[in-house]
Amino acid sequence: MFTIIIILIVTLIVAAIIINAMQQHKEKVEAEKRTEIAKQRSIVDETENVLMAAGQMPISQKVISILQTRVNNALRVMYELNPSQADIKQRIKDADDRLKSISLDEPTNSQDSFVLPDNDKMIIQYIQAIKKLRVLLRSEHTKGKVDTQTFMREDKTLEKLQLRVNVETLVKRGAAAMNTNMLGSARQYFEKAIAALDAQTQPDDYVMQRKQQLQEQLQTIQDNLRNVNAQDRAKKQAEERDELDELFAPKKKW
Repeated sequence: MFTIIIILIVTLIVAAIIINAMQQHKEKVEAEKRTEIAKQRSIVDETENVLMAAGQMPISQKVISILQTRVNNALRVMYELNPSQADIKQRIKDADDRLKSISLDEPTNSQDSFVLPDNDKMIIQYIQAIKKLRVLLRSEHTKGKVDTQTFMREDKTLEKLQLRVNVETLVKRGAAAMNTNMLGSARQYFEKAIAALDAQTQPDDYVMQRKQQLQEQLQTIQDNLRNVNAQDRAKKQAEERDELDELFAPKKKW
């Protein structure tokens, strides 16, 4: 009888250990599933934000397709992990429709037509979006989802757009400084823009033309600064002469 009781106790303990281990494993699997879903949701949100910004820029339909595919894949992983999410199923359908509507043969708008917005906050968002675009494109290439030739071509195009936005931002700030007669600040902005253009190993028409224009503007600023300095020196010399004349002038008799 005592032996049977011992066996029952041991069996209960083993069963409890097994149940506890199974529960812990289940909780671990659920935690990993939640973590993966959160990761995929972050991918979707991040990519959709970049897509929204890209809609205002001369980005190729190929890049749009790559980003939209990235969203689609992340949504499908989320649905596989949790099929009960009806909203995800609908979002997958919407993503499929958007992918089908993309025409890879559609020509990309020329970067020459790209105009910076007047709002500085929007300009910063543009710069951040282009940087993020290049990061996402590289990530998809690393995963083997974008072939090397496509990656190199599209990344080079994005690099040129990033240069253009950076240069035009400096030009805009330099022009604003000139309008307020802050010639020193204007010169610094234009010099930074020229330095960015000089750093290009394979300058295109934009780089060469913009550099020439900026050098001409820089020369104008240098001439203006020389004129201002000359005027300041002349004014100072005149003031010094007035002080000397007053010092050595005959004293008045009262």
